[in-house]
Formats: sequence, C-alpha cells, structure tokens
Amino acid sequence: MKESKPFQFEYALTFDDILLIPKYSEIVPSEVSTTTDFARGLKLNTPIISSAMDTVTENKVARIMAQLGGLGVIHKNFTVADQAFEVEKVKKYESGMILDPITLGPDQMVTAALELMKKYSISGVPVTVKGKLVGILTNRDLRFETKLNQPISNLMTKEKLVTAHVGTTLEQARKILQKHRIEKLPVVDKAGNLKGLITIKDIEKSHAFPQATKDSHGRLMVAAAIGVGEGAYERAEALIASGADVIVIDTAHGHSKNVLEMVKRLSKNFKDTILVAGNVVSEEGTKALIDAGADVVKVGVGPGSICTTRVVAGVGMPQISAVIECSKYAKRKGKTIIADGGIKYSGDMTKALALGANTVMIGNLLAGADEAPGENILYQGRSYKVYRGMGSLGAMAQGSKDRYGQADVYDEEKLVPEGIEGKVPYKGSASAIIHQLVGGLRAGMGYMGARNISELQKDPRFVQISPQGLRESHVHDVSITKEAPNYRLE
Repeated sequence: MKESKPFQFEYALTFDDILLIPKYSEIVPSEVSTTTDFARGLKLNTPIISSAMDTVTENKVARIMAQLGGLGVIHKNFTVADQAFEVEKVKKYESGMILDPITLGPDQMVTAALELMKKYSISGVPVTVKGKLVGILTNRDLRFETKLNQPISNLMTKEKLVTAHVGTTLEQARKILQKHRIEKLPVVDKAGNLKGLITIKDIEKSHAFPQATKDSHGRLMVAAAIGVGEGAYERAEALIASGADVIVIDTAHGHSKNVLEMVKRLSKNFKDTILVAGNVVSEEGTKALIDAGADVVKVGVGPGSICTTRVVAGVGMPQISAVIECSKYAKRKGKTIIADGGIKYSGDMTKALALGANTVMIGNLLAGADEAPGENILYQGRSYKVYRGMGSLGAMAQGSKDRYGQADVYDEEKLVPEGIEGKVPYKGSASAIIHQLVGGLRAGMGYMGARNISELQKDPRFVQISPQGLRESHVHDVSITKEAPNYRLE
C-alpha cells in the first residue's frame, strides 16, 4: 500500500480512511501528558469536550467532564433561566472557597431552608443579617426536627461558631474542620461579615480530582451554548452572569452573517469570556470566525452519527480533511480548533489531535452514560439510552431550530430536519468512558513516541487504507463472546 506524505491527500478523507504509522518510541502510555492548549492560556488536562446536545450535556455531565480535566457544554434547549441554573449548579458544585455562598436570614422558616437545600443539593446554609454571620443551619440541626413552620433561628447553631479568617488556605481549613469535626467552615472578615464558605466535600473533591479544570477561584469551569436567533445575546448575558467561563455559539453553519455578527458583538462586550464559534469546515470559514473575534473554532459539518446534513442538504466535508484544512490556518493565527463529530473510538481522537486539533467534541460516546439526560430503556433484553441530533424534529421543536437557520418556522410540520432520533447502548459512568478514551489516546501517543500533544503533531505519518484495510482493522472472523469496554461493533 502506498504511503502518503503528511497532509497530502488527493481526496477528502474520514477517520476510517487513514491510520497513523507508528514511530520509534522510548515511552509507555503512563508517561504521556494529554494536556492541551484550549484558549487564552487555559489548558485542559484531558482534550475532550462534551457536546451541547440535549441528550448529552446537562450539569451532571458538565461536572464530571470538568473534574476529569475536560470541559462540558450545557445545551441550549432550556429556557434562559433553566440553562443559567444548570451553569450555576456546576459552578457551585466544587469550589476552593465558595465566594458567594447561598445564605438565609434567621427569621425565615425552616421550610424555606429545606427547599433551598434540596434545590442546590447542599447540606447546610450560613445564616446572615445584613451580611454579618449570625449562625449556620446544617442537616445535623434538622435531622430529627418535625416542626418545620418555625424560624431558622430556633434551630441554627449560633453559639461558639467555628469560623476562619479571610486568607485561610485549604490546608489550614482542612485542619480546622478535622479538629472541630464539622463539614462547613464560614470565612469572615474582621467585622464578622461572611466572605466565603469552605466545605470538607470541596477539599475531598480537590484531592480526588487533581486534574480538574478550574477557574482562578477553584470552581469547576463550564461552557454553555447559545444560538444566533432572537434573544441569543440576552441568553449569553444571563449565562455569563451565572458564571459560564466559555460561551459556544453553536450553529450548523458558522460561516454566515448572523454568526459572525454575534461573535463580533460578544467578543467586544465580554472580553473576559472565552468564545467558541462554529461549525465550519474550510480555511475561509475558520479565518472569518477568528477575524471576528473567536478564540476557538469548532470544526465539522455532518460527521456526527445522528446528523443527516450531508444527505439532506448535500454539503459538508469528511472530518479528517476538514480538520487539516481548518487547523493549519488556526495555528498560523495562534488559535485552536475543536474537532466536532465523527469520533467513534479513541483511535479517532488520536488521529484528530495528530492532524492539528487541540480538542475533540463527543456526543454519541457520552450519550449512554449514567450522567447523561434521559432514562434507560430496555430493548430486546439490552439497556439503551435515547440519543438524538439537535437537528432532529424533536430537538428542533424544543428549541434548536435556529441552529439550522429555521428560527422563523413556527409550524412543526414545516421543519426540515437535519438529524434523527435513536438510541445508544448504556455504557455506565461517564468517568469510565472518559478513562477508556484517554487510555486509548495514551496508547496511540506511546506508539508515536510522543510525550505530549505537541510532539504528536510533529510530522505525523499516515497511510490511506482500503475498505478491506478497514475490515482488517476491526475484529473479524470471530464471534465476540465478551465485549471490551472500549470496543463495540454494532
């Protein structure tokens, strides 16, 4: 089989059309660093981003993605308030110190405290009066209480409150918490004003997930998607106010007037927020988005397993060629790209990163996770979860039609879908899925002798393979009796 020169292909290619040629190596997978540049100095220890799909990423998946060193994009098929709350739940889930803790007043009823604790999944609330800490109410105070229609002041702990001063480190806080056998440590200034809250759970999470993607305050980072239709700018404002670190302008056709105008407007007015825009497949589209102010360009039109854009509209580009085309321009400008779609196995991720992508975006592979939205369904004795494209009729009717330029279509029967609804096998926890994906990437980098992603991208060599070569690559001439956690041939 004739070997190709790097990046020199005569026709557009998919992940299944090529293989990386192994190089001499002195390293093993455990020695590999998968850290990647994302944008503006932000590095992701895991080069994986979960897709902004309503069957993939809500707060639970976004949380675990950030904890594992990647990033999750909260989908926009919510009301503005609900999407903002999803963002808020991620930001409040884990903090070095909670800078804006939820508080209550001493005269509020116990029922209000219980509702708040349930809403935010928290086990205690500081009690303040005009900003001054006067007590704390925890599950311990409420454990055996049956009279709920009484003021919080009757039950809260207010004598000998254990507090820490502003500037207390997490290690100092841990010792205080252990000494007093408490779970929450209010942080106060010299005047007794509440300035923050440190919890034992946050300290434990920091130890459990040392590679987590966090902001400067120790909170998990999260991205959120918007469109370009009516109210999109106001949605972005609400999401940023709720703590979104990254805004993703998520459309099927990023090289278009409305998208470019939205990028310009947001980049001008929210200079501290990382801006991702897409999707495109050409150098011209990449240039237009970067020139408009995008920090990261999302690449891919039609490679997703549930996307029908290429068939319905007749447009797109096979994903390998799109990544090559877009990454070359982005790198010249010091920007990065996300390879969005078409990732079926961890080996596809290795190929995409070797070709110049800085991160990959996955949907199908996470849709079957415990943390993904939706219930498990049983079909012919096997467990599945629903997975649908944002261009499917159901998703478009729920709010994603502007992604496909159909915001002005109000009759659902007149919508022209560019995706389908289906099901994917149940796969267990998202952390186990990500572990296998990163493990496969590490293996691939070991074969390439690459200690890091920069070395992986240095002069990779590929071969084009035939359909028979692809068949040879997969399991063949045998019946699988026990499935592997990282391989499934449907």
